[in-house]
Amino acid sequence: MTEKLLQFIWQFQYFNKSELETIDEEKVQIQFAGQLNSNQGPDFSDAKIVIGKTIWAGTVELHIKTSDWNKHNHQTDKNYKNVILHVVWEDDGGRNSIRNSVSEKRTEQSSVDQTGSLNSVQARTEQNSVEHIPVLELKGRVSKILLQRYEELMNSNSFIPCEKSINTVKEITWKSWKDRLLVERLVRKSQTVEIFLNQNNFHWEETFWWLLAKNFGIKVNADAFEAIARSISINILAKHKTQIHQLEALLLGQAGLLDEKFTDDYPLMLQKEYKFYKSKYNLKPISLPVFFLRMRPGNFPTIRLAQLAMLVQNSAHLFSKIKEADAVKDVKAWLDVTANDYWHYRYKFDEESAYRKKKLGAAMIYNIIINTVCPVLFAYGNYHDENKFKEKALKWLEQTSAEKNNITKGFQLLGIENKTAFDSQGLIELKNEYCNKKRCLECGVGNAILKND
Repeated sequence: MTEKLLQFIWQFQYFNKSELETIDEEKVQIQFAGQLNSNQGPDFSDAKIVIGKTIWAGTVELHIKTSDWNKHNHQTDKNYKNVILHVVWEDDGGRNSIRNSVSEKRTEQSSVDQTGSLNSVQARTEQNSVEHIPVLELKGRVSKILLQRYEELMNSNSFIPCEKSINTVKEITWKSWKDRLLVERLVRKSQTVEIFLNQNNFHWEETFWWLLAKNFGIKVNADAFEAIARSISINILAKHKTQIHQLEALLLGQAGLLDEKFTDDYPLMLQKEYKFYKSKYNLKPISLPVFFLRMRPGNFPTIRLAQLAMLVQNSAHLFSKIKEADAVKDVKAWLDVTANDYWHYRYKFDEESAYRKKKLGAAMIYNIIINTVCPVLFAYGNYHDENKFKEKALKWLEQTSAEKNNITKGFQLLGIENKTAFDSQGLIELKNEYCNKKRCLECGVGNAILKND
């Protein structure tokens, strides 16, 4: 037994409530178990419980053993003075004694005689100045099947803990839980957006530029590309929109990719351009390295920065355009860029290769929509309390192809649907934030499996 499981059992009342009594043999009726408290203080707040002939309203504290109350020093903590019931898995005889004077506020404000007479309750407590907080033991009242299932989940080393039982979960449960997972993921990503906003005086276009550049760097160079975007503002780049070689010079120069000795005319020209604008704008190249190793040539930082430069040239106030767009196909069209002609024959400076247009592929466009466009759009709606932007983000994810990776493939092998980005984002959130951390008690699927009759 763990306190998390005990909270779960109490929250959903998964125990036998017939002839319920405290260890002092006072009858107990639970009218409301309370709200789970994630902050400091007792485990549940606003509970309403009948003990004996009195209705009590207040907080409920849970422990594995009765003696844990004193071990956790609750007897000296004012946050626990309003506890009306101490729920334990096992009463080990280590019962706490609390003077009722400590819980005077609880008596005056939170207890009501079932006849509606407050005075009779006050009189009763005044006669018992050293009254114990009632203790309720749950051991022996919880289904052994539930306990066994929980143990199996916690001991599982499979792809997900509930791998053997996941197909027993109803479709309606999956749908509602998947919806919540996606919203949780977008809300969490919104927090990153707000951090960026706080760092640039709440400039949405600049924030979008930082995140877009980070996305172009993919995982390997994400931090470096973000640093490049932070080192040169979108306003400076906008001044050079008409000259693609100037945009490339600024981005590649800030990345430190123009520091070598070249033989091709094009990088030599970029070097000259960058030297001039570095001085003009007092630019400082980033200190982070950019990597080429162990990645496909199409993802080389040279190619991605050249494509990013072309995107800057082809679009103005991109995030504003995205906010006003009605269809995700418009966003796909804006992101459909190709690096300039020099790169058709190269992946790196001075190294010729077979002709191939360096077009931003469909997979990368979907990746940007999923990981930058929709999260920033959702964050904008969340920040300004405008649901139309949040709903648009969710709709666009439903209209975007699903991601294919080890996580989504793992779920598909278990028969779980993965048709759109709406599905894949939810599954990634489930795997990373719940399954890997074995938060089965907080998971809609885990809940369904544990309580399934």
